[in-house]
Amino acid sequence: MSTHPVWIWAHPEWPHLRYDLASLAPALARAHSLRGQMLGMTQAIGLTETHPVALDALSGELVATAAIEGERLALEVVRSSVMRRLGLPGPLPSDRHVEGLLDVISDAWSGFDQALDEDRLCRWQSALFPGGTTGLRRIAVGRYREHADPMQIVSGSPGREQIHYEAPPSVEVPGQMQHFLQWFNDTAPPQGSDPEATPPGEGLARAAIAHLWFESIHPFEDGNGRLGRAIVDLALAQQGPRGVRLHSLSRQLLKSRSAYYDALNRAQRGSCDVTDWVHWFVIQCGDAYQATLKVIDQALEKRRFWERHPAATLSDRRRKVLQRLLDDGDGGFLGGLNADKYMKMTGVSKATATRDLSEMVSAGQLRCHGQGKATRYYINVMGWTHGLETAPDPSP
Repeated sequence: MSTHPVWIWAHPEWPHLRYDLASLAPALARAHSLRGQMLGMTQAIGLTETHPVALDALSGELVATAAIEGERLALEVVRSSVMRRLGLPGPLPSDRHVEGLLDVISDAWSGFDQALDEDRLCRWQSALFPGGTTGLRRIAVGRYREHADPMQIVSGSPGREQIHYEAPPSVEVPGQMQHFLQWFNDTAPPQGSDPEATPPGEGLARAAIAHLWFESIHPFEDGNGRLGRAIVDLALAQQGPRGVRLHSLSRQLLKSRSAYYDALNRAQRGSCDVTDWVHWFVIQCGDAYQATLKVIDQALEKRRFWERHPAATLSDRRRKVLQRLLDDGDGGFLGGLNADKYMKMTGVSKATATRDLSEMVSAGQLRCHGQGKATRYYINVMGWTHGLETAPDPSP
C-alpha cells in the first residue's frame, strides 16, 4: 500500500476549506484588538505614508517577502525606490526587480477596490520577472504554468530529494484558479460597508484561507510565494479601515520562516479542515501588529526626546550622534558609545569628544555606565534599558 500523502487538492472536499470559528475566537480577538490599537495610534499621532515608520514598514515588507524566497534585496536600494514612489527626494531607482515588487505590493494595498482576476495576477507576476528569467533560467511570464512536468517543491541533493509538496497538474490550473478567483471576489466586503459590521477577525481568517488556497494551486512557474503574500495584503486592505500601512506581515513570517513552511506543508497534506493553519496565521498577524505598536511607541519616544532636547539648541555633531543612537533603538548601538567611537563618528579630538559626552550627560541627553576606559554612554530615553540593570531617567 502506498504511503504517499494525499495532497489537499486531491481531497474529495477540495476546495471547500473550512475552520472551527469557536476554537479560533481567542486568537482572532487578540489580533483584531491589536490591529485596532495600531490603527488608533496611527490616527492619534497623525502618521502619514511618508513618515519614517511607514517608509520603514513598506521597505521592510519588500526586503522580507523576497528574503523568504531566498532572494536578497539591498535595503538602501529598496528604500530609495519607496521614497521616489512617494514623491520624496532620493536617487533614481536602479533595480527593475525592486521596482516590480514595489508595483505589486503597492497595487495590492491601494487597489483594494479592484477585482482580482487572471489578468491582474498575470501582470503582477510579469512585474516580478521583468527580464522573463529567474536567475539564468527562462520561465513562463504573464501566464499560468503550462509544462507537463509535476510542479513540486523539493529540497535535498540530487538523488536524495525530499518532496515537500506537489501542486495540481498544469492542465488543471485554469479551472482551479477560476474557482479561487470567483470565491475571492464573492467574499470581498462590499465597497463602502462599515468595517465594524464585520465579525472581529473574519478578514484575517479569509486572508489565511486565500493564501493557503493560492499556494496550494501554485499557478505560476515562479513567484507564487510573493504573489500569495500580496493576495494577503489585498484581502486585509479590502477588510478596512486601511489608513497608512505600518505593519509588515512578511517580516513576521521571515522571523518564523521554517515554521511558516511547516505550517503550510501540514495544511497542504491534510484534510479541508484548515483550522490549525488559520490559527497559526492569525497568531502571526497579531504578532506583526504587536511589533508595529512597539515601533510606534519608539517613534513617540524619539519625538518626546527631541521635544525635551530641541535639535536647534545642539551642534550639528551632537545632533548627528544623538539621532544615530535614537535610530538604532534600545540597545541597538552595539557595545554602547565611548569617546573613541564618538571621535570616529564626528572627526573631533579626544578632548572635544570627552567634553561633548560629559556635557550631554549633564544635559540629560545621554547616561553613562561604567568607569575609566570601560565607560559607555547610552541615549537617555524612558523605558530603554540598553540591556543594563536599570532604565534611564529621561529628566534633563
